[in-house]
Amino acid sequence: MSVEIRFLPDDISVNAEVGEPLLQVADRAGVKIPTGCLMGSCHACEVEVDEEEEPICACLTAIPAGRSQMTVNLYVDPTW
Repeated sequence: MSVEIRFLPDDISVNAEVGEPLLQVADRAGVKIPTGCLMGSCHACEVEVDEEEEPICACLTAIPAGRSQMTVNLYVDPTW
């Protein structure tokens, strides 16, 4: 099943497959998510997803099942 992923603030949308790594989806959409360790320790790749309170590490996240769309809000961390 395909999931529509919308990247903010540039409002870029791309379809992704369930289980596909979020960093891979972003790359395919031409969206740059900064990375550091690629293990979730440095938090360089933190993004906000939909209305969740806590940001997630994009390097550890795959497209979840049970959704038809997902909004990923990128924000700039001046240290990266």
